[in-house]
Amino acid sequence: MYEKSNLTLLTDFYELTMANGYFASGMADGTACFDLFFRKIPDGGGFAIMAGVEQALEYIDNLNFSEKDIEFLRKKGIFSEEFFGYLRDFKFECDLWAVPEGTPIFPGEPLVTVKGPVIQAQFLETMLLLLINHQSLIATKANRIVRAAKGRGVMEFGTRRAHGASAAVYGSRAAFIGGCVGTACAISERDYGILALGTMAHSWVQMFDSEYEAFKRYAEIYPDNCVLLVDTYNVLKSGVPAAIEVFKELRPKRMGIRIDSGDITYLTKGARKMLDDAGFPDCSIVVSNSLDEYIIREVLLEGACIDSFGVGERLITSRSEPVFGGVYKLAALENEGKMVPKMKLSENIEKITDPGFKNLYRLYDNATNKAIADVVTLYDEKPPAGDNYEIFDQRALWKRKLISNFYARDLRVQLFSKGKRVYESPCIDDIRSYCMEQVGTLWDEILRFENPQIYYVDLSKDLWRMKQDLLKEYSK
Repeated sequence: MYEKSNLTLLTDFYELTMANGYFASGMADGTACFDLFFRKIPDGGGFAIMAGVEQALEYIDNLNFSEKDIEFLRKKGIFSEEFFGYLRDFKFECDLWAVPEGTPIFPGEPLVTVKGPVIQAQFLETMLLLLINHQSLIATKANRIVRAAKGRGVMEFGTRRAHGASAAVYGSRAAFIGGCVGTACAISERDYGILALGTMAHSWVQMFDSEYEAFKRYAEIYPDNCVLLVDTYNVLKSGVPAAIEVFKELRPKRMGIRIDSGDITYLTKGARKMLDDAGFPDCSIVVSNSLDEYIIREVLLEGACIDSFGVGERLITSRSEPVFGGVYKLAALENEGKMVPKMKLSENIEKITDPGFKNLYRLYDNATNKAIADVVTLYDEKPPAGDNYEIFDQRALWKRKLISNFYARDLRVQLFSKGKRVYESPCIDDIRSYCMEQVGTLWDEILRFENPQIYYVDLSKDLWRMKQDLLKEYSK
């Protein structure tokens, strides 16, 4: 599929002009350290979900410049032949660390760190951002929708609304990581083992002379899983009565109805009563049609009788906030064997970067196993420890507190060591389970949809001092 294609040139062109420039300047073999992080949680939420790492691994595994690539670049007329020789012999040699997929993540944290030859570390920027921005966005949206459903199954139904083929496939993968139970995208089951789900469209019903005939024929063909779309004409007057007639006559093993339009609360309450009165209390009710977390929450509060949801366009495009906003910035550059910190300044405080080669820890309460805070440290620092460890939030510096009786977990894993892959991505089911488990370590106040509590993201004292020293130096 897409991940097996040669996507080396799926990059911003300036990655290539910079690579040629570094090569011409004798900087190709220097060592640089870059961090990938994001600045703002979509939808004003309390956290996001990390996703897209597996595709990043596959991209790097297949990273090479073909003769076709080189010939294309030669026609641009701006690159040297010596540079083409470098590309022809390209071999990935970087170290790379990342937060595992399914982990709750927060702004400003180094989610991915790449350390290695300048050209290589710089060149990864576009694809790492493309893959992680997209899938983290969809996984985050899916998790919000799944939490709104309060234990009811959520199916990803957005294939036809996705922004292209790869967005449909990777979007369904990310939605599953975020908590969806399946997808309408058939190829996602073939390639990722995500259960493909679906029954019929309105056109199936319209092909027959009556809803009864359409439903009966479908039940005859699929007696083990008979979910009938009852809103082609009139849900309560004709659709549900026809479905009940077929259920009584053929007694399918699994029975369900789907409603794709209209007043969800009113129609599901009416349908539930009709089905129960007819002796089918186990017949499930599936609802679809332009749903999101807010609509789902509202109709459930109104008492809608729904067993599962199919969510399409507002999930697969994250329609309410369709940009994740991850960035990739230089953090350190090697000079005479020492990593020299680098920092980007800006008049916008949130765009000032954290310097240095870093690590990331999550602190958990020993008594509850709930997450207390994340701490970004310099790479060679020891993990946070102590009976009275002070933390404060970088986005609200006045928020300080002392914590004790906690343990620290290194939040990232190493994916590549000197260019050799040292990590195998877990299976998709394990990633999804890990996501549910880790979201469960967050306090309810952080899980709120509106005005969630700000989670502490701290800098170690040594990293904080380094940043302040650089600010003073750059402001001279």
